[in-house]
Amino acid sequence: MMELPEEMTTIWSCTNEKCNGWMRDNFVFLIQPICVQCHSFMEKSEKMLPVLENTSPNQTKH
Repeated sequence: MMELPEEMTTIWSCTNEKCNGWMRDNFVFLIQPICVQCHSFMEKSEKMLPVLENTSPNQTKH
């Protein structure tokens, strides 16, 4: 199995300690995203993830 290159990636993590929801910053379409799993606010953090580019024209520019 081929290993994918990884990098520290900005993500948004759910602030609800009972939820493990998160999303990549470059896939967020709102200024302040809401967790799709529990509808709590999210906060920025970082996580080591495989490199992935969002090419959607709806992507926000932070």
